[in-house]
Amino acid sequence: MKLPRPPRVRHRPKARDLGSGVVLGLVSVPDGLASGLLAAVSPVAGLYGYLVGMLVGALSTSSVLMSVQGTGAMAVLLVNVPQVRGGPQAAAALATLAVLTGVAMFVLGLLRLGTLVRFVPNAVLAGFVNAVAVNIVLSQLAYFTGYRSASPNRIAEVVDTAMHAGSFRWQTLAVGVATLVLLVGLRRTPLGPMGMVVAVVAASALPVIAGWKGVLQVQDVATVPPHLPSFRLPSLSAVVPLLVPAVSLALVGLVQGAAISRTVPNPDGRYPDVSGDFRGQGLANVASGVLGGVPVGGSMSATSLLRTADVRSRLGNLTAVAVMAGVILFLAESAGHLAMPALAALLMSVGLRTFDTDQIRLVWHTGGAQAGVMAVTFALTLLIPLQYAVLAGLGLAVVLFVTRQSNKVTVVRWTFPQGSTRPREEDPPEVLPAHEIVVLAVYGSLFFASTQTVQAQLPDVTEESTGTTVVLRLRGKEDLGSTFIQAVTRYRRALDEAGSHLVLAGVGERVRSQLERTGALAELGPDNVVAATPVVGESVQTAIERARRLRGGSPQD
Repeated sequence: MKLPRPPRVRHRPKARDLGSGVVLGLVSVPDGLASGLLAAVSPVAGLYGYLVGMLVGALSTSSVLMSVQGTGAMAVLLVNVPQVRGGPQAAAALATLAVLTGVAMFVLGLLRLGTLVRFVPNAVLAGFVNAVAVNIVLSQLAYFTGYRSASPNRIAEVVDTAMHAGSFRWQTLAVGVATLVLLVGLRRTPLGPMGMVVAVVAASALPVIAGWKGVLQVQDVATVPPHLPSFRLPSLSAVVPLLVPAVSLALVGLVQGAAISRTVPNPDGRYPDVSGDFRGQGLANVASGVLGGVPVGGSMSATSLLRTADVRSRLGNLTAVAVMAGVILFLAESAGHLAMPALAALLMSVGLRTFDTDQIRLVWHTGGAQAGVMAVTFALTLLIPLQYAVLAGLGLAVVLFVTRQSNKVTVVRWTFPQGSTRPREEDPPEVLPAHEIVVLAVYGSLFFASTQTVQAQLPDVTEESTGTTVVLRLRGKEDLGSTFIQAVTRYRRALDEAGSHLVLAGVGERVRSQLERTGALAELGPDNVVAATPVVGESVQTAIERARRLRGGSPQD
């Protein structure tokens, strides 16, 4: 029975919506620049992604509070896409990638496939998200220390960086450490989220006050233009090579967005439509792509900021967009003076907060298979490009799921004590006895991979197995598949050669239709296929009566 929906409640925008939007907008400026830095593209692309993503997301998602921004996981994925990391076509490739990501998200939402995210195992998410957290921290070592390693992967980079501690630029390291100290110290002050802005600005002022030279600033990496983003055409020639990264980005973005849709209700108490949020994030990505931004998705941290402040309308996100636009138009030059090690420290703190030891512990204690999926996904995320690590983790999870499900199918024998219609479960006999009625119930999913497991548990039919009827209970099985149907017909032929019979009980309409279309119904005999009824056990009793008639009498089974 469905629970009644809470009544709709209309809320007027309040001062806290505006105030929280101002805070979110100010925080999003350094956060957006850092997002572009993390993705190894222009920091301005990260800034524009935040601006456009929040605007379009606020107007198009089903969720009132969801903030659509660049996320750490999606940014780390971008690092492994060479087409967007440099060269004359990098900007066009980035636009193409964001548009493709948006199209994938929008199509999934249009087809109302929001429920697909439930097929992404928690073990894959735990391994991926925590490895991304580690990646975020390690990816900023060069900007944090001033030493840039040429190692091929993150693990080797850590080792190489540690071995070259003497090559660190101490001024750069001092700015990064000062930022981390301020971030920790200001977190529990009345400044709240604004403490991030204060920490980055204060640490960026340190080299200016101390007269330190050589501390990298945003303006040394990219020029922050004092104008809003302009239209940019995607590149059709880049579509094919960017398809796999786009699908990976879409999956990661949608999973993160779905986590918000399922846990953050709208102000009226209703939970948003996951597919509607898919569509909104898709439109936000298309807009971000053609306006020079990075791919975006639902941001849990930004959404939590609005939720914690008890924001009641979309005005929170829209105010944040207006504040960001004001900073870009009037304070672009000042944003260019932010220190790169300060932004690196901000990202490292985000990575540390993202690492979830409780989730790792939960998956680890769930079982060996789940722990293995998590460990493999974690290792692959650190060692190979992330777009392939995501797909590999999903593939491994599917293989393990199929393997486990195929081995979980169980066949038991039902016997009925004298005068009782309630069955007693026993192990099936290894060899089919003669002159009996043997009722077998199958528990588990009957798909192609489980057929061999079922066959191994069925009693062997010998020359002595004469005059017996096997009643095979299939209640609740909605799809047998051709592999299992072939196995059933082969078992019937073996019984027939021994002078015995097979009766199927609890057969649903869909399965009966499958048997009819494949010709198996004619071979089994329509009278030997007993339909399921609303009364549990009734079809088995009917099948037993049929078995007694086949035996030519009614002895006790």
